[in-house]
Amino acid sequence: MFSKILIANRGDIALRILRACKELEIKTVAVHSTADNEAMHVRLADESVCIGPPHSSKSYLNIPSIITAAQLVGADAIHPGVGFLSENSSFAEIIQAHNIKFIGPKVQHLKDMGDKIKAKEIAQKIGLPLVPGSKGIVKDIETAKKEAQKIGLPVLIKASAGGGGKGMKIVQNEDDIKNAFLSAKNEARAAFGNDDVYIEKYLSNPRHIEVQIIGDSFGNVFHLGERECSIQRNHQKLIEEAPSPALTNDEREYICNLSSKAAKVMGYESLGTIEYLYENGKFYFIEMNTRLQVEHPITEAITGIDIVKEQIKIASNYELKWKQKDIKFTGHSIECRINAEDPKTFMPSPGKIEQFHSPGGLGIRIDSGIYSGYNIPPYYDSLIAKLIAHGKNRKECILKLKQAIKEMVIEPIPSTLELHQNLLEDPDIINGDLSNYLIDTDKILATCQQAVTICWSRGEQAYWAAKNGNNSRVNEIVGQMKESDPYTAFPEITRLFGTIMGDNRAQELAYNVLSGCLAGYGYGKL
Repeated sequence: MFSKILIANRGDIALRILRACKELEIKTVAVHSTADNEAMHVRLADESVCIGPPHSSKSYLNIPSIITAAQLVGADAIHPGVGFLSENSSFAEIIQAHNIKFIGPKVQHLKDMGDKIKAKEIAQKIGLPLVPGSKGIVKDIETAKKEAQKIGLPVLIKASAGGGGKGMKIVQNEDDIKNAFLSAKNEARAAFGNDDVYIEKYLSNPRHIEVQIIGDSFGNVFHLGERECSIQRNHQKLIEEAPSPALTNDEREYICNLSSKAAKVMGYESLGTIEYLYENGKFYFIEMNTRLQVEHPITEAITGIDIVKEQIKIASNYELKWKQKDIKFTGHSIECRINAEDPKTFMPSPGKIEQFHSPGGLGIRIDSGIYSGYNIPPYYDSLIAKLIAHGKNRKECILKLKQAIKEMVIEPIPSTLELHQNLLEDPDIINGDLSNYLIDTDKILATCQQAVTICWSRGEQAYWAAKNGNNSRVNEIVGQMKESDPYTAFPEITRLFGTIMGDNRAQELAYNVLSGCLAGYGYGKL
């Protein structure tokens, strides 16, 4: 077993790893930027090393600084957490070259699965189902048009590198291929330093299913069940649950066993997640995440397995002495990602937390690094807490979660607690009908561009009427716009009313129109 682990991450996941290390009696080292001097994981670690200024490129992504810190304190292993360098094969190689253990999969698996084209090729070889698409990288616009015609519209242009929804563009019409292709490449280049893209069939109403895999260096590979992550905004997960309410027992057994067999063929070690789209009873491989997942707590809840501790033990050459039949699944678990964002505009809301109260009760878990008096820095991801509930069944789980949200206090900064409260009141979500909740704001905004100019005059009239407190006139104008086309109403109302967010009435109207647009066009409700 390791004697000292350096945690190359921040926030709730750094604290989660620290907790696992303590339970294994392993000393911990926290690395941090100057913006995270007062972070909870820094305060609780046995040692801490400042590795740079706030910007992540100069701190949490600064490989030389992290390696130097590890050598300075004598760490014999590094846990990368999630995000940042967790799937960076070069980082893993450099760590190993310095005789430090990387807590994660083999370097080759990081390389293969980090390249979406290569990942699809491997998936096809090992028998995973694929979405119809181009056989490789699409180099130019003419090829993109030919591939789109062959696959059939609508299609999705996707960045080969990276993730998080960046470099992804939906093409509904042939005339839009050129702009979408160039936009996807530019976005991919800016986000990942790699503008390679490929094309695949766009599934209009899918659900997002993923299977948790765990394997050791002795050839043992198991699945820990599936999770459903269909409630998303701009390809960022909002709510996850396990097991999926959509799958039959036969479907569940099929995709979980298929995933574990595929990982075994690969010779996979450590934690990994194989992600699929699911539509009309069929599964389509998306990608494999070669790291610990943000949503791992719901898997822990239904299996009773601390997968972070198991990941650390595997890295220290521990053998998993289970059989698949030994892994039991109990009850239902749901996780809400609480972000420091306005629940309606989704604008980030960094700042000082003056009051924080964590909910409690049987089956309630909070993974968070925040506390009263903590200043949320503006430099990083807005995720500040994960609220997890576990119940005997899905209904009980939802009831526990709803009450926990009501009890939770994060003030005075805006957070997405209200958004989650509204989502859990929605009949479709309560009934498990989640496929319409892939909320893609970018797609809607793109569709609305022409409508902005068309309805300028009405929008301007509504704006000034709101400013003057003439709510009856505002209602009249909004009614006219909604009657003509809700797509017309959405961009103008939200843009104009968004400039006067201090006017609660105007904000409410904008929000109602947005919700109506989403619902009317099959994207679910906010």
